[in-house]
Amino acid sequence: MNLQLTGHHLDVTPALREYVLSKLTRVSNHFDHVIDVKVTLSVEKLIQKVEATLHVPGNDLHAACSDENMYSAIDMLADKLDRQVLKHKEKVSDHHKSDGGVKHQAAE
Repeated sequence: MNLQLTGHHLDVTPALREYVLSKLTRVSNHFDHVIDVKVTLSVEKLIQKVEATLHVPGNDLHAACSDENMYSAIDMLADKLDRQVLKHKEKVSDHHKSDGGVKHQAAE
């Protein structure tokens, strides 16, 4: 998983980088095929914003959160991305398992 972390009107400290990385490992634990992650941290007046785009095979997942505290915004973003990744994983796996609703019975 490649991580691209940028700050807009904000210096990305090593502590913020480690926190984002630790939160995104949960997402990669649920779905191994995450290719690329782009995270943007920004500050507008008193609001801290976090945006992320995950590039997975066949889709791009995007989420954005804002809060007064940067760490809680990162937490909410990780929760949103986790839900989106689980939904994407379920959609991909269910697509191939369906049998058309037909049950086969053995001929006697």
